[in-house]
Amino acid sequence: MLVVENLFVNYTVIKALKDISCRVEQGEIVALIGANGAGKSTILNAISGIVPSASGRISFLGKEITGAPPHLIVKQGISQVPEGRRVFANMSVLENLEMGAYIRTDAEAIKDEIQQVFERFPRLRERIKQPAKTLSGGEQQMLAMGRALMSRPKLLLLDEPSMGLAPMLVEQIFSIIQEINASGTTVMLVEQNANMALSIAHRAYVLETGEVVLSGAAKELAENPEVRKAYLGE
Repeated sequence: MLVVENLFVNYTVIKALKDISCRVEQGEIVALIGANGAGKSTILNAISGIVPSASGRISFLGKEITGAPPHLIVKQGISQVPEGRRVFANMSVLENLEMGAYIRTDAEAIKDEIQQVFERFPRLRERIKQPAKTLSGGEQQMLAMGRALMSRPKLLLLDEPSMGLAPMLVEQIFSIIQEINASGTTVMLVEQNANMALSIAHRAYVLETGEVVLSGAAKELAENPEVRKAYLGE
């Protein structure tokens, strides 16, 4: 579904990504794990068109999207839940969800989609008219995910969905990620909580200082002594 080949991204003099290659097959959950500053979020932002690549190629469903503007990438079927949620603070829950459907014109289907989001995240229905800034961190994460789903993505990019959440909420969010995947949406996941990420992913890539140092089946990486010592706290 997604192929990233020999990708380089520079932030002024800093080489954020160095010759990164990775892929995501349809139906998978693929995790990117690594320390802070390893380049995980930069990969998602390059795929989404938020940061430009210095060189390399990104293709989605057989079509090159390298250098395409973000709104056209959303139209192709890729949606991102950004790190830190980034909800529209002064807009209501409903308005945030409607913003997620800005590329669509099918009004009745949008209404149906909003109801589906409320079925997946019942708390959002209870807070439909509340400004997003009044929600808890977990509720804002649910809203950010619901907003991303409103564009009907084929590939959902999730950047640190568990950041700042209580352990019980983390389990709930990861369970919902699995549900979203089971309902037909492919997922690429950046996550500091490597244990949780590897527990739900099919495959994973380990990044260090802008390079892929390990990749393989998530279960195998979870049992790798180097990975366990560096990222799983063992």
